[in-house]
Amino acid sequence: MRDLVKLVCTECGEENYHTTKNKKAHPERLEMKKYCPRERKATTHKEKK
Repeated sequence: MRDLVKLVCTECGEENYHTTKNKKAHPERLEMKKYCPRERKATTHKEKK
């Protein structure tokens, strides 16, 4: 039921994190603030298609 998704930084475009989500309960795209090592600050990361 849970699928692996990649989180991509919106500022630099790097795939920094992998996580799981329940696609049946939350069909919309995941978006959260995470630390980006390239930017050296917390940026918005969105789920990669």
